[in-house]
Amino acid sequence: MVVPHHASGARLARRRLAEELGEVVPATLLADLVAVLAELVGNAVRHADPLPGGVVRVAWRLRTSDEGQRITLRVTDGGASDGPRMRSADPDAADGRGLHIVSGLASRWGVDRDGLGQSVWAEFEPVGAARSDLVAAG
Repeated sequence: MVVPHHASGARLARRRLAEELGEVVPATLLADLVAVLAELVGNAVRHADPLPGGVVRVAWRLRTSDEGQRITLRVTDGGASDGPRMRSADPDAADGRGLHIVSGLASRWGVDRDGLGQSVWAEFEPVGAARSDLVAAG
């Protein structure tokens, strides 16, 4: 789906994700997915350029196997001069914790870049699967 490169884009993406996966995944996982998607879209709006048309592309993929459900979220924007990176935030800071939240909730996350911009993705492994804090830049 595409959402506006605006603060309202995160709300629209969260609502659609919850509608589509609400009956398919456990409530605790859905809460994590919604939180991570909100952070990724919010970061795209605050720190990156929009795609042509003033939008951000949002996608998710659910794969089911014998191990359980694996879900990947992906947010694509027009890129920024500095790529996404985890920052240190003072205890009183109003922001700077978004990718720490993503890293804490997702099994792994990373960034893919191409000629049009960048995609930040987060993957959620089946419950009980090994966790890896991998940040991959491509």
